[in-house]
Amino acid sequence: MSEFKMPTEVVELPSKGLIYPEDNPLSSGKVEVKYMTAKEEDILTNQSYIQKGIVVDKLLQSLIVSKINYDDLIVGDKNAILVAARILAYGGEYSFTYNGHSYTIDLTESESKYIDESKITKGVNEFEFTLPHSNNTITFKLVNGSDEKKIDAELKGLKKISKDASPDLTTRLKYTLTSVNGDREAKTVRNFVDTALLARDSRALREYMKQIQPDVLIQFIPEGGDEPIQAPITANFLYPDLD
Repeated sequence: MSEFKMPTEVVELPSKGLIYPEDNPLSSGKVEVKYMTAKEEDILTNQSYIQKGIVVDKLLQSLIVSKINYDDLIVGDKNAILVAARILAYGGEYSFTYNGHSYTIDLTESESKYIDESKITKGVNEFEFTLPHSNNTITFKLVNGSDEKKIDAELKGLKKISKDASPDLTTRLKYTLTSVNGDREAKTVRNFVDTALLARDSRALREYMKQIQPDVLIQFIPEGGDEPIQAPITANFLYPDLD
């Protein structure tokens, strides 16, 4: 039986691989992906995947050639692979609508927001921050796919208990924070988030996390604006011919 050669490209991760343990293949800071085929287009239109909200994960798992644990990827690195896959499949031109206006940008001009190496210990996914109003010192991590699954599972469980419950923010923080004033007990962290984390501190922490998070900047200047903002990711991002 004939074997078909598939072209591949190497994607540089915005984290540079620095937050992954040295024995993790992702520590190389690079991931090899193949070009999209008709098989992947089937994934994109799979209604079951779409309804479950897992279509992007299924797509990337199919495209990644490197021998990695997909659930180890943090969000920013996953986004970089997604943008690269989209460019390889359909080119860099991306059209979308924002506030009633139509825009077209070139994804090949997107810049990576690399991780600040001065704020990390190589191979350790943990960052320190002193909350400005309570002065409590916390450490936190950048959540990966495995963490996201745990967060989703807990939220679904809470919804079963109370349909009106909406603890998305606090649940996410419970999986993001790794210690409070040096105490790494999960019970302590959860209790702190539920009872002692001031709203002002929570906002400041989330802003700092945004600064830390490596990612890909897909930006444009909206009509009447002066500063670039992140472009919305619509269905057309992965399927430009979608009506």
